[in-house]
Amino acid sequence: MVIKLPSLVKPTLNTKFHIDFDWWKNHDRDWRIHMRSFLCPEHQAMFSDAITDQKFDLIDQTTAEVKQVDALEYLLITHCAKQDGFLSKSGTLVDSVFKVFLTNGNQPLTPTELSDILSKPAQTILTTFGGLRVYKGIRPIQF
Repeated sequence: MVIKLPSLVKPTLNTKFHIDFDWWKNHDRDWRIHMRSFLCPEHQAMFSDAITDQKFDLIDQTTAEVKQVDALEYLLITHCAKQDGFLSKSGTLVDSVFKVFLTNGNQPLTPTELSDILSKPAQTILTTFGGLRVYKGIRPIQF
């Protein structure tokens, strides 16, 4: 297991963020429960008991890189996040940003880009996700 250390560089409005699913899985024992709450009603009913650890190929639409994700991530990104009403103006900032990344296939975005999508202040987004505390695995891209 590779442990990513936090960056010593302070994020700015131009820093790109994404959901670091590996970080989330390693730091939250209940990550599956949290992620399951974002499933569409169809998949919540289908997977109310368990979701397998089966791996699926997810293709990055920008780089064409293929990466293996588990069934829960795959369903959220490829189906549930594409449903009408998935991304709404209501809800917490953390949940809203998380949903943006699910809807765009977890493509990295800056606080300014997230602000344009969510109509929330970019500085508030940066302050929330640019500190030491990590919410739902949303972190700056580590190069």
